[in-house]
Amino acid sequence: MRQEGSKAHFSILIAIIIVAGLSQGLLLPVLSIFIEQMGVSSSINGLNAAVMYIGSFAMTLVAERILGAVGFKKLIVSGLIIVMIPLMLFPLIPDLRLWFLLRLLVGIGDSALHYSTQLWVLLVTPAASRGRNISIYGMSYGIGFSIGPLGIKLLGYGQVVPFAILFFLMLIVLLFALKLPDTRPEKIMNEGSGAGRYRRSFILAWYALIPAFLYGYMEAGMNSNFPIYGLRIGFSESDISTLLPFVGIGGLLLQLPLGALSDRFGRKRILMISGVLGGFLFMLIPSAGTQFWPTLLLLTVAGGLVGSFFSLGLAYAADILPKNVLPAANVVASFQFNIGSILGPNLGGIMLGLGAPGGMFWLLGACYLLFGIAGFFFKQNNS
Repeated sequence: MRQEGSKAHFSILIAIIIVAGLSQGLLLPVLSIFIEQMGVSSSINGLNAAVMYIGSFAMTLVAERILGAVGFKKLIVSGLIIVMIPLMLFPLIPDLRLWFLLRLLVGIGDSALHYSTQLWVLLVTPAASRGRNISIYGMSYGIGFSIGPLGIKLLGYGQVVPFAILFFLMLIVLLFALKLPDTRPEKIMNEGSGAGRYRRSFILAWYALIPAFLYGYMEAGMNSNFPIYGLRIGFSESDISTLLPFVGIGGLLLQLPLGALSDRFGRKRILMISGVLGGFLFMLIPSAGTQFWPTLLLLTVAGGLVGSFFSLGLAYAADILPKNVLPAANVVASFQFNIGSILGPNLGGIMLGLGAPGGMFWLLGACYLLFGIAGFFFKQNNS
């Protein structure tokens, strides 16, 4: 890929990841509200939300092989189309069984977009600016994911409206994606195989890879379950659509400061402190009740402290793992993220179903607290 076109290509990839974040940030809370209004149990609601991440997990298993066969452009275009098709069907056909299939497709498409765009950014970015560009990439997804829940406000104009707007935004991005060069990965995709690499990476760096699980748990659980939590304790739909993005906004605000602190004081120490403080603040959220501003503040700071767990965990893995194990560690982190994303809506839904809405925050906070404490038992192994 020629350098003179790389800036334009990078801009297109950033636009793609923004709309991918929008799709996840909008679909999870809006569909959760629809299903809650149907009178469906919170556990079934959580299961329906988790199907998206089952599709994402399945795609992760074969994405490397498919990318090698069809190339970046075709996989990205296919991913966009696979996400776009269900968008107009969700509000038009309110059938829970069909929504399971549609969410599975969205998960497959989103996973294809994430895998191909992230790898392409790594390939087109010069080593000197790779860290900066990866940060921009991660923040772009966070921006899309944070804006997505604002689609709840558009429901007042009709249930189709937020889906239609997202569809046309993705259509515009698709037209730009068609201008990308048709390239394929080469040697980077052939660095060995076998479950042993994945097992070794986890044994050597389990503390650096668990943050991906916790981030997926938090992200999917909050976007799927918080709307139900909010409705049940007395927040309005408008309040929910305003509050929910602040989990992601907090992550955007603190991502670079936490990264800088991890450079200075060590990533393990920052992960431990962020986990303990973030977990404690999540557990305080139920005590705020329906008070808007205290809830907003708690969501922002808690989300900010743990919002960079995925990237900070991978950076820590890069610090402590041999270079030949890093590709396997990235795959393990993706698996962890998807597993967390599947469990988050389900465990939160179970807690909501038990009649104690605050239980979803107590469980989430406890997971982060335990992670912070577990840092005392992790010893770096340089072998």
